[in-house]
Amino acid sequence: MKLPVTLLQKRVKAYTLTEILVVLVIIGILVLLALPNLLPLITKAKSVEAKTQLTHIQTLEQSYFYEHSKYSKDFSEIGFIQDPLVTDAKNGRANYRIEIVSATGTGFTARATAVVDFNGNGTFNVWEIDQDKNLHEVTPD
Repeated sequence: MKLPVTLLQKRVKAYTLTEILVVLVIIGILVLLALPNLLPLITKAKSVEAKTQLTHIQTLEQSYFYEHSKYSKDFSEIGFIQDPLVTDAKNGRANYRIEIVSATGTGFTARATAVVDFNGNGTFNVWEIDQDKNLHEVTPD
């Protein structure tokens, strides 16, 4: 007569802790190899926000100029609302601080400065646009 095998005595097929740790180490090494190649893509994707916001500012400034024959330095006059920054609020979404550097009767310059160092090298991305829609990167990240 055979006694019933208890669950503690039964051998179950499974992976050992060593095997799982080896797999995790391999995955970690692969991530470290791939990350430097992905950082420029992340920075490029984030800079789309700056370009879009500055193009919107240029459109608003152009409309304001048609009505008042001058450019404005005040966001409320042109109707621009800055999204909360990721560094200021827990629900912040904006990675760039937008500002109008100069505004005269003949032209303006708006700047978008990153508030986050995207690739960790200590430089912050800066973009500028003027009344002629000349968009250029002042400080690359």
